[in-house]
Amino acid sequence: MEGGSFGPAGVARERAQHYKGKLTSYVIIACAVAAVGGSNFGYDIGISEGVTSMDAFLLDFFHTVYKKKMYAYESNYCKFDSQGLSAFTSSLYLAGLVASLIASPITRKYGRRASIICGGISCLIGATLNFFAINLEMLLSGQIMLGVGIGFGNQAVPLYLSEMAPTHLRGGLNMMFQLATTLGIFTANMINFGTQKHYPWGWRLSLGLAAAPALLMTVGGILLPETPNSLIERGRKEKGREVLEKIRGTKNVDAEFEDIIDASELSNSIKHPFRNILEKKYRPELVMAICMPMFQILTGINSILFYAPVLFQSMEFGDNASLYSALTGAVLASSTLISIATVDKLGRRALLISGGIQMITCQVIVAVILGAKFGNNQELSKGFSILVVVMICLFVLAFGYSWGPLGWTVPSEIFPLEIRSAGQSITVAVNLLFTFIIAQAFLALLCAFKFGIFLFFAGWITIMTIFVYVFLPETKGVPIQEMAFLWKKHWFWKRLVPADREDEESNGRQSNPVEPNK
Repeated sequence: MEGGSFGPAGVARERAQHYKGKLTSYVIIACAVAAVGGSNFGYDIGISEGVTSMDAFLLDFFHTVYKKKMYAYESNYCKFDSQGLSAFTSSLYLAGLVASLIASPITRKYGRRASIICGGISCLIGATLNFFAINLEMLLSGQIMLGVGIGFGNQAVPLYLSEMAPTHLRGGLNMMFQLATTLGIFTANMINFGTQKHYPWGWRLSLGLAAAPALLMTVGGILLPETPNSLIERGRKEKGREVLEKIRGTKNVDAEFEDIIDASELSNSIKHPFRNILEKKYRPELVMAICMPMFQILTGINSILFYAPVLFQSMEFGDNASLYSALTGAVLASSTLISIATVDKLGRRALLISGGIQMITCQVIVAVILGAKFGNNQELSKGFSILVVVMICLFVLAFGYSWGPLGWTVPSEIFPLEIRSAGQSITVAVNLLFTFIIAQAFLALLCAFKFGIFLFFAGWITIMTIFVYVFLPETKGVPIQEMAFLWKKHWFWKRLVPADREDEESNGRQSNPVEPNK
């Protein structure tokens, strides 16, 4: 590269070496508050899974499912097969899919905080509707409003965390979103365990308490500072530098500040980011924006989290089903801490590949046990039941340190600023699309495939593990302003990224002189 030209994202290559700053308490507090948006997402997942196994809830809204549940001769795998019950959980994610696309221009034009606040308010409305629901229409309306809130929150929060975090700790801080999500799931499981004993109104309390994380998300969005990237992108350079100095704990932020300015100039020259992201020069980012969230869901984790009480009840765990679900939630939350501690040391690829191998092993073992010992009208022995729970917990553990957090972290850090909001919207939309598809189809698939459902997901995990090994470059320690250099060095993606990409993007912009590469 000739001296004075720009890299693939319009940023000089050498500046990253001159980034200054440290991890400040200001950044930790801001990221912790922002990550509360993840707890809102997690609580809604966990609470939906729990109430669908409560008798009072089924009697009020899904009487047919309740009758099937009571019949001993019904297939163990088919007791809960109901499109209406599936619609209750999946409507939340379909609404989130649409909302994430709407959130993109709002996040870009009005800032990351604006989308976080919109998400919190929408979830507050949804929780209120669910608490007072008297018919299925009102219940689904509440789920849809929760979905809108999730769409806005999941679009904005990971971007916020990536832009606030210093480069060398970006992975760990970004995973606070996943940690908050897992803590939300665990909290919901524990609440469900308690409220199921309060017949017939316990389910209302479970759904209504979703207002708590929604309120935290709303207030947090109001109190948070905006990211320097967003401020500078919207023309507020002085304020952007002020925030950058504060979060880095030093006045010497010239290199990072100039990188953000260069990236924001390119961003502002892009009028249609969704159209631009389809261009060949952004093909690697687009593929990752689609494949990473798709693969995250095709691990089968959401099926286990959504329907853990249903699965455990089918295995004759009875009233302890919710408690075992809480156990999986606790494992998921604790495993995220492993990822936070290791991701910036071991790297993204190592965690994704090792986690994939562990998940495949667990899925196959569960399939073998259920295939051999658990059929129609056949109870699983206590010993095998415990073994199934252990394998599911080990599966959740592997997901929790690999695809769980990294399915969000990797996409949020790879996009150049000019397509960052659009790229994150695609990531969230794909995630929620496949969440919707799997949630809607899982009970029918469980009834049709029986124990083979675990082999189905094991096959997908095999594919995604190979995908990571072959196509995903290591992003550890790479500044988000210079992430695009990875594609030009990668053995496969460098064939697709135009050789003149950096010349195209530097055209018309003045650069700082730099030393030519040797």
